[in-house]
Amino acid sequence: MHTLTDPHLLNDVAEIGRIEAVPRILETVAHITGSRFTAIARVTETTWTACATLDTLGFGLVPGGQLVLETTICDEIRQSSTSVVFARASTHPLYSKHHTPRIYGLESYASVPIHRPDGRFFGTLCAIDSSPGNFDEAHVRRSMELLAELVGNYLDKEDRLQEAETALSDAQRDSDLRDQFIAVLGHDLRSPLQAISVAADALEDEATSARQQQMLAHIASGVNRMDGLINDVLDFARGRLGGGIPISLRESDTLQADLERVAAEVAIATGREDIDVQMRIEGSVVCDPGRLSQLLANLLTNAVQHGERSLPVTLRVHAASNRLTLDVHNAGCIAPDRLSTIFNPFSREKGELPRPGLGLGIYIASEIAKSHGGILDVVSSESAGTVFTFRMPSADVA
Repeated sequence: MHTLTDPHLLNDVAEIGRIEAVPRILETVAHITGSRFTAIARVTETTWTACATLDTLGFGLVPGGQLVLETTICDEIRQSSTSVVFARASTHPLYSKHHTPRIYGLESYASVPIHRPDGRFFGTLCAIDSSPGNFDEAHVRRSMELLAELVGNYLDKEDRLQEAETALSDAQRDSDLRDQFIAVLGHDLRSPLQAISVAADALEDEATSARQQQMLAHIASGVNRMDGLINDVLDFARGRLGGGIPISLRESDTLQADLERVAAEVAIATGREDIDVQMRIEGSVVCDPGRLSQLLANLLTNAVQHGERSLPVTLRVHAASNRLTLDVHNAGCIAPDRLSTIFNPFSREKGELPRPGLGLGIYIASEIAKSHGGILDVVSSESAGTVFTFRMPSADVA
C-alpha cells in the first residue's frame, strides 16, 4: 500500500469526505453484502485511492491509502463500466483464477462503477471479505448500482457547491476591487486636485498682471471641470459597480428654489437666455434635493447642447398629490436607432463632434431616477422634438 501525495487525489478524498451520507451508504453496503470491508475508491488510469472506508475486517486501508492499480479489479471496471459481483471466488469460473482474490485473500467481492451525472467515471463502490458471501448476486449488484448513482449525484452537488463558493469568492474580490477603484478616484485623484486649487487661491493675491490673472482663471476653470469629471466617473462607478447611486432622502421645502437655481446656472454657463421655466411644487417633497438638482443640470445641459439653438428649451416641473413630474424639452431629434441606447454610459452618436464631458450625463440622470424609485424616459421625433420625462412617486424619509 502506498501513501497519498497527489494534490488532485487529496481533493477527491476530501470531496467524498464532505458528503454526509457516505458513512450510511457504506453501512448499507456492508449490510446487504455481509462484507466486513466496504469502500469508495477513486480510480484513475494509474491509481487506486481509498476515499472512504468501513473496515471491521482489519484490511488496514484508510481514506487516502492506495493500492497498486494492477492488483485490483477496479481498473477493469473503469475500462468496461461493468459491475463485478461474486459471492465465492474459489468456485467462480473466472475469478477463481484471477490474481486479485489470490493477492488479497478474498472470497466475496462486489464492486460497481461510480459515474458523475455527466457520465464522467469517478471510481468504484466496493465490498470485500475473506469469507464467502451469503447474498443474491443480482440483487446486490442492482442495490449497489443504485447507491453508486446516489454517490455520483452527491459528487455533482459538491461540484456545484464548490463552483458557488468560487463565484462568491470572485464576487467578494470584485467588490473589493470596486471599493479600491472608487477610493482611488475619490481620494487619490481628488487630493492633488484640491492641492492645485489651494495653490491657485494662494497665488491669486500675488497676481499683478492681467496675464497672470487670466492664467489663474484658466486654472480655476480647469479644476472645476476636472472635479466635475471625477464626480461623473465616481457616480458611474457607484451606479455600475456598487449597486446604484447613493441618495439621502429627506423632506425638502426648498426643492423648487433649488431647481430654479440650477436652471439659472445652466442658462448663464451656456449663454442660453431662452430656457423657459414653468415650475409649481406644492408642499414639501421627500427626495435628495442635491441629486435631483444634478439630474436636472444633466438634462438641461444635454438639451442645450443637442437642441436647435434657434428654438427655446422648456422646463416643466410639477409636484402634487404625492407625485413629481419633470419634463425637459428641446427642438432636437434623436435618431430612432439611438433611443434604445440613450441611457447607456458613454453614449454618443457616431460621427458626433467632440463635446465636453464623458457622455455620462444622461446615464447618471437615469441612475438618480432609479435611486429615487422613479423612472426617466424619452420620446423624440422630427415634428415634436425631444422630451426627457422624470416621474417620481412619493417616498418615506429613510
